[in-house]
Amino acid sequence: MAAPKYVPQPAVRPTGRAYTGPRRRLGSWHADRPGEVVGGQPRGDRLGNQGPDQGYALRLARVFMTRLQLGAGEHVADVVAGCVGVALKRAALFGRAPMVGDLELAFSIFGFLDEPPTGDRLDNRRRLFAEASHHHHYAEVRRIADLVPEGVLSLGSVAARDAFTI
Repeated sequence: MAAPKYVPQPAVRPTGRAYTGPRRRLGSWHADRPGEVVGGQPRGDRLGNQGPDQGYALRLARVFMTRLQLGAGEHVADVVAGCVGVALKRAALFGRAPMVGDLELAFSIFGFLDEPPTGDRLDNRRRLFAEASHHHHYAEVRRIADLVPEGVLSLGSVAARDAFTI
């Protein structure tokens, strides 16, 4: 027999039994999926350098915008893109997020914090960083980062500038 109309009805009626999963998973978990990274991140040419919070380097690069000494034909966006790659490589080498010191080292070893070079050195630097900020030129940014050996990146910015020349 149906209830009278004045009897309140629940807003959500039960629809029956809901799904319940098992209380625990039996057995241990194994890394056997096709895309699983086993044994650490791969290393090699053009694979990049994995590290935490790498986007922060772009925020830190704004601090250096007014300090950069660019030569004729060089663009700030290209210089920042290339040097951020070097700074990220250094930060990942130490297993941490980027810091101001990483960017200072990157800008100083290529001479962007000093007076711009002249002649062939300026031409080489201009060619190296040309169009590095364009999103299709990832290979050029990787090439810039791969030019700097890890031994130079572990030094301070003054010692690294003296040890590395392009």
